[in-house]
Amino acid sequence: MNVDFGRRAQDYLRHRQGFPAVFYERIEAMYGLGRPGQRALDLGTGTGTVARRLAAQGCEVTAVDVSASMLEVAAEAAADEGLAVRLVERPARDTGLAAESFDLVVAGQCWHWFEREQAAAEAWRGLRPGGALVIVHLDWLLLPGSVFDATSRVLEDHARTQAWSPVFAHSRDGFYPQWLRDVHGAGFEAPETFSMDVTQRYTHAAWRGRIRASGGVAGMEKEEVERFDALHAEAIAPWPDPLDVPHRLFAVITTKPGETT
Repeated sequence: MNVDFGRRAQDYLRHRQGFPAVFYERIEAMYGLGRPGQRALDLGTGTGTVARRLAAQGCEVTAVDVSASMLEVAAEAAADEGLAVRLVERPARDTGLAAESFDLVVAGQCWHWFEREQAAAEAWRGLRPGGALVIVHLDWLLLPGSVFDATSRVLEDHARTQAWSPVFAHSRDGFYPQWLRDVHGAGFEAPETFSMDVTQRYTHAAWRGRIRASGGVAGMEKEEVERFDALHAEAIAPWPDPLDVPHRLFAVITTKPGETT
């Protein structure tokens, strides 16, 4: 499934909050990942949320994406923050980067869009022995009576009237056991997983922007986005502003065998 997120690049930059700080703190404390001087590769970087965070922590970061418009926004955001990130327009399955040149490869909120077996093999190729691959996703929890329940209903109703199918390519419970098969198949050993439930706060306007920057809406034409957004605003009006939206973060961490040189 191809969705052009570049059409919603500004919404993506403004309204997708990215992973909570506790995620970065955890992978550094428990696995030693994201420390100053490490060479990191961010796959499917989008507007560079992960790449910029790692660069701010002192990593030497390269970020790849297939969307030129997303990379343009990522470059502007990095420049605004005074961060150095090398940006490359390439797919995750074939980055064109030197073999065994990274200590860390991260795929954040994007693994489901990749040819996963090929992306895992490319991560293996790019990592130095002892380097780590981190695959991480943050999902809204579809709880009965929640604001995301209301959002989902609007999407489903809109899709029926437009003879169109929404794309929310994530798990309903926020867990991805199939990723373990992906990394084992590429040669990684002894993967570990962790999850945490977190709450992210959005104003009504920011929540609408966040949904516009999702796979369920990014594939719509401009006029259709505007019609959907008006319906969405009406549907969430009864909820308090700001909104506290429950999420579940799930991560796989695995290492390429061998010792880092």
